[in-house]
Amino acid sequence: MTSAPPPAVPPPSPPPLDPPVWQPPPPPPGPPVRPQLRRSRTDKILGGVSGGLAEYSGIDALLWRVGFVALALAGGTGIVVYLLLWLLMPAGPAAYGVPVERQAKVPAGPRSPVPGLTIATLLIVVGLLALIDRIGGPDFGPRAFIGSALLVVGLGLVAAAFSPGRTARGGLIALGIVLSLALAAASTLPWNGVRGGVGDRRFQPATEAQVHDVYRGGVGDMTLDLSRLDGRITDGPVTTRIDHGVGDLELIVPPSADVQLTIEAGLGDVRVFGSSDDGFFPGSGTASWTDDGRAEFEIMIHNGLGDVEVSRG
Repeated sequence: MTSAPPPAVPPPSPPPLDPPVWQPPPPPPGPPVRPQLRRSRTDKILGGVSGGLAEYSGIDALLWRVGFVALALAGGTGIVVYLLLWLLMPAGPAAYGVPVERQAKVPAGPRSPVPGLTIATLLIVVGLLALIDRIGGPDFGPRAFIGSALLVVGLGLVAAAFSPGRTARGGLIALGIVLSLALAAASTLPWNGVRGGVGDRRFQPATEAQVHDVYRGGVGDMTLDLSRLDGRITDGPVTTRIDHGVGDLELIVPPSADVQLTIEAGLGDVRVFGSSDDGFFPGSGTASWTDDGRAEFEIMIHNGLGDVEVSRG
């Protein structure tokens, strides 16, 4: 007769659970960390200035590049501002062979529409000024364009003061600094007051009456050839002024003419009949009025960025 199996041993009871330990809730996220203003090593075409401004302000680097080009065309100040920022802004960190890790940004709430509306208004205002200038209205100089843009940015900062979030003001402040530097450069450098278009220009008057009171050039090379006025100047000296922004400037005068020159040049070489000084220069021809102590031409030259050369035709 088969015996029954012994009863199964019950499993041991689990140990008693400890009561849950109370932990405080995590602290709320702090304010977003403002990045340092540095030149970018990853988003760069020349010196990384536009890329660094984009990382600092939150405004796309393409808009910064377009702004520098516009300032360069409006009298050449964009070139000076870009070079100054290139020198003053330190280079950003770089790890060769290792991709640069971007610092995680803490969410700062919804983005304010103020910066975008300010940039749009700025472009509209500058575009209207350029259109009025092109169709024959008032002749605006670089200070008018830059000053109008700075006014729009200032109004945008006033509106941003009532909008929360860092991104509503950081980009506008950076843009205002750049425009302020450009306005200071346009007001103090020798191309102050220069008004002109883009492209090379050449002037060759045939008579005294065809000589303009002022010759203006914006961006591009300019040549003023006065060599055809090789006769005696009977009605006093021929007086003219040359205001040139960016590019090389060449002035050609008749061989026999005595010339009084006043030159204010920014960045570039100055060559005046083989020297680098302005002043009174007697003619080198054989006419009876040559080197008689009376200038046939009195010319004032303002050149911003580029070489200046004065020679005889």
